[in-house]
Amino acid sequence: MVKYSSAQNAVSQNSRSLLSAMQTITPNAGSVVEIKTISDEGSALTTLASQHIAGILEHAFCHNAQQQALIVFDTQSALANILSQAYQHCLPQAKCLHFGTVPAQEILDAIAALQKSDLVILVQSTNFRLEAYRLRVELFKRGLKVIEHPHLGRMDGEEISYYIDALQYDPVYYRETGKAIKRIIDQASQAVIDSGDGAQLVFGGGLEPAKLNVGDYSEMANVGGQFPIGEVFTESVRLEDVNGKVRIFIFGDTSFRINEPSLPITLIVEQGQVVDTENSTEEFDRVLANIRADDGVVWVRELGFGLNRAFSQGRKVMDIGTYERMCGIHLSLGSKHGSYAKPHIKRGEGRHHVDVFAVTCSVRLDGQELYQDGRWSV
Repeated sequence: MVKYSSAQNAVSQNSRSLLSAMQTITPNAGSVVEIKTISDEGSALTTLASQHIAGILEHAFCHNAQQQALIVFDTQSALANILSQAYQHCLPQAKCLHFGTVPAQEILDAIAALQKSDLVILVQSTNFRLEAYRLRVELFKRGLKVIEHPHLGRMDGEEISYYIDALQYDPVYYRETGKAIKRIIDQASQAVIDSGDGAQLVFGGGLEPAKLNVGDYSEMANVGGQFPIGEVFTESVRLEDVNGKVRIFIFGDTSFRINEPSLPITLIVEQGQVVDTENSTEEFDRVLANIRADDGVVWVRELGFGLNRAFSQGRKVMDIGTYERMCGIHLSLGSKHGSYAKPHIKRGEGRHHVDVFAVTCSVRLDGQELYQDGRWSV
């Protein structure tokens, strides 16, 4: 398990004061970022973020001085300020463009000037929109490496330090653990998720070939994606082979933020569909109703093995797409899952993909225990 130092814990406790202490980063004439002095807490967080980002650039992206880099950022949140400064520190020669203060065409021209394998970093308090331009898709089509940090404005206070902790990249842990879990998944005929109080969700048939998000892009067409990282995911080959009960302690609500009920909600699953619940809430009932209205039924699709040890049941961030890396099991509800096609659900079909997070007591594949005491044991 990752241990967090007293200095890092102090940063976490004091990070709420950062919101009022942070200055605004503004580009001067030449699109070079001007960085002013910030509070001690903000400086400590920026230093820590710089250390973690340097590890990502070296070990995951193999970025070198001969390759260009473009940083597109905003300053609408404290976390975006910190990460913008950290990337500028790690990539002092990078071109920096302040989204919202420069014309969209200037950003597009800067992207067009890059060569294959150059790097683009997107630091976003929300999610950048360039008219009908699908930014990350276009970047990958050009053969560019991409590091994307979306929806940073959803996180504040102590969540800022949790997020920065989650950027620490341990290539040995992520790659060896991720690949070990994938090997087991790809050979397994059954998986059992035990979430306590007698609740067991059984994947009674085989699982789809697992996909990795561990910072190893050597066998992938696209290099990069959303950070922080740390996940192995699959789903049942036959969705109908999933049965039982699972207790969830967090779900993604209709605002794409985490929602934590006062008591875990039990999902009752029959032939791959959520047919009933126990201890549900009004908001979760609304989520299920929305899925049924658009998809007809509530399928259980993704089976995600989160690897990021900076996130846990006790260390949470509000953004659901970030928290998805939490060390433990998460599932998706709804027909949508672009990674796998089913005979009755085409790839990309379906309106909903709602992440829910299981109380993870035990994870067994073909009887082999993979998860104990809050960590993966492979």
